[in-house]
Amino acid sequence: MSAVLPLPEPPSRRADPRIAQREQGKLAKRLRRLVGQAIADFGMIEAGDKVMVCLSGGKDSYTMLDILLQLQRKAPVPFELVAVNLDQKQPGFPEHVLPDYLRALGVPFHIIEQDTYSVVSRVIPEGKTMCSLCSRLRRGALYSYAAEHGFTKIALGHHRDDLVATFFLNLFHHAKLSGMPPKLLSDDGRHVVIRPLAYVRESDILEYAAAKAFPIIPCNLCGSQENLQRKQVGLMMQQWERESPGRIETIARALGDIRPSQLSDPKLFDFIALGHREGAARADAHAWLAGEPHATGDDGTA
Repeated sequence: MSAVLPLPEPPSRRADPRIAQREQGKLAKRLRRLVGQAIADFGMIEAGDKVMVCLSGGKDSYTMLDILLQLQRKAPVPFELVAVNLDQKQPGFPEHVLPDYLRALGVPFHIIEQDTYSVVSRVIPEGKTMCSLCSRLRRGALYSYAAEHGFTKIALGHHRDDLVATFFLNLFHHAKLSGMPPKLLSDDGRHVVIRPLAYVRESDILEYAAAKAFPIIPCNLCGSQENLQRKQVGLMMQQWERESPGRIETIARALGDIRPSQLSDPKLFDFIALGHREGAARADAHAWLAGEPHATGDDGTA
């Protein structure tokens, strides 16, 4: 049974409302600066954009919508925001929460109703991870709606820690250096996906969501599964941050400072040409692997 879970009230807010209000103001300013910087760095939003803000009912998407609304009021270009939620028909899902919240804000919104819960529950064996299939079905529903209604950008609530965690998941489980980019083009080339929270720490989102008292709706479909690979990576990152504060920020900055010549991918850097002497013959891989000596003349020259 899903329920609306208020986040714990920050201690400072209980102790002194005036101090809490100042701290919340500073936090909101920092989030606006980080989101604005990401939008500028990656060209996420342009004049005339119609942005579909994907709202799940979790702390991340609530924060994303809230900060985008604040930025929209003073943005240098006009753009439209529409909140969209996918109702996956999970048992006990509180259907009234998001519509009530969005109506109170005066934000245009739409609820897509698609029973992905039954599909995932039927297809995935009990005890197996549901996230992959659930994600594909959810993405398909959102992309279809975006195409039908003329959205130029699709905004997702992934934050800095999500980007770092995805990098390590791909490194550990798929043997590749790749991650979750702040901006991407969908595989079919029809949609531009943006992640405005790309520079924002999850701890700041948690604090902001608690201060704003967003009506959080937990995901009981995948959130209740234990031993997920992403959860294990998250625990690893938390331990690193406890032992070496600032390490995750350093890793996040490194993802934006790639040096192809310092890695080992010949598709990204021409190692063959590096130091090559003009006129020197090159042996191909087959010759090196075959172990056959090169031909020489009587005087010992090639």
